[in-house]
Amino acid sequence: MSQIDFQQMRRLSADIRIETVRAIGQAGFGHIGGSASLAEVLAVLYGGVMRVDPKNPHWEDRDYLVLSKGHCAPALYAVLALKGFFPMEWLKTVNQPGTNLPSHADGKKVPGVDISTGSLGQGMSSAVGIALGNHYLGRDNYTYCIVGDGEANEGQVWEGAEAANHFKLDRFICFVDWNKKQLDGRLEDVMDPVDLAGKFRAFGFDTQTVCGWDVEAIYRTIEQAKATPGKPHAIILDTIKGMGIDFAEKEEFNHYLTFGPETAEAAVAEIERRFAAGTYPGGDCQ
Repeated sequence: MSQIDFQQMRRLSADIRIETVRAIGQAGFGHIGGSASLAEVLAVLYGGVMRVDPKNPHWEDRDYLVLSKGHCAPALYAVLALKGFFPMEWLKTVNQPGTNLPSHADGKKVPGVDISTGSLGQGMSSAVGIALGNHYLGRDNYTYCIVGDGEANEGQVWEGAEAANHFKLDRFICFVDWNKKQLDGRLEDVMDPVDLAGKFRAFGFDTQTVCGWDVEAIYRTIEQAKATPGKPHAIILDTIKGMGIDFAEKEEFNHYLTFGPETAEAAVAEIERRFAAGTYPGGDCQ
């Protein structure tokens, strides 16, 4: 633990938000809300947890990440560029014609993206399949999956969870981005999930809930999961949609917003101001 630089992880999370808001602002539109709430977990995974090689994205012994909420690919693209999987210049083309970085995560076009996602619910099944395949091959790598809380309305998520438990995939860790909103409203208004942590426990998962913008807490929770053998793991990230990007955080319906470079740069300045003041990205989880 002493070798982990949590301040560097916080800086990486700030840079993920900066590059995400700039990329979407350049395009003029995009899924900013759910991308913003992923910054810390991506910073932890790529800043000190995942075993990956940017120079060899298809390395067989790497750890895998499946972004099941594939519409939030801009945040994943940002961290992959920042870690050297492809040139930073690519981020200027997100969501635009002819780009290598389309709106949803694309495993064929983007170095470092393990599988294409976007049709919600399917990423969970794919991630469980990857974890099972690696298990049968005797590999010691981990498979991580990020699921949206609204996406958990999908039955396929729970079919995947049932399979992960049946096969005792203890090198499978599923994060749920519990940012309390989905495409067209708040969870309780669209389809109340009741108790996400309780559901995963009922499906046999070792389950923990953690403040989704506390990099140290996320890191410690992952380490705790890895020390718990014999069952798959779920980590519920208590987050806020649009977290850390002030104009997006203030919007009630912030799943998908239209804005330009000027608004993006104002958000970048606010991120830098808050980071310098030590108040980034927000307060304490309840």
